[in-house]
Amino acid sequence: MDTKNFKINAENSTIDWVGRKVTGAHNGTIRIKEGNFIFENQKLQSGKFVIDTRSIKIRDIEDTETNTQFANHLASDDFFNSEQFPEASFEITHAEPGDENLYYVQGHLTIKGITQPTDTSLQIVTTDNAAVLKAKLVVDRTKFNIRFRSSNFFTNLGDTLIYNNFDLNIHLIAEAY
Repeated sequence: MDTKNFKINAENSTIDWVGRKVTGAHNGTIRIKEGNFIFENQKLQSGKFVIDTRSIKIRDIEDTETNTQFANHLASDDFFNSEQFPEASFEITHAEPGDENLYYVQGHLTIKGITQPTDTSLQIVTTDNAAVLKAKLVVDRTKFNIRFRSSNFFTNLGDTLIYNNFDLNIHLIAEAY
């Protein structure tokens, strides 16, 4: 059996996030801390990556003071509680190969110490020395006890409502080891 291990290069990997509300959306980045992927006979078998929740940045708010306030709010217990839960992770538990370097994957997403099953599709292209993975995770924040201004838990929010789903657009670069 031909096994190949790839370690994520955190410096060259990115995650962009988008959160939506009634009056618009916000977007930004969050950093990868570490991770790896394992291939057997040139097929994805498993993988895991860890996100540094303390690294949340906002791209669409230019005013420094407002940006800092918003970043601090996202790090608070209303959202990710980054002090108590500095890491979130996604671990692939099953990968089903498809066409054109696509995989349907099942995994476990952990945010704020809560683990939920999560399915997605991803594209991963490998060479002898590197792997590039692209995926989009649509996350229902309420499953991870992130309830702030959610219509599932609060009424009469009007235009202060924040939609439950947010997107993580993942682009990982990994190197063979």
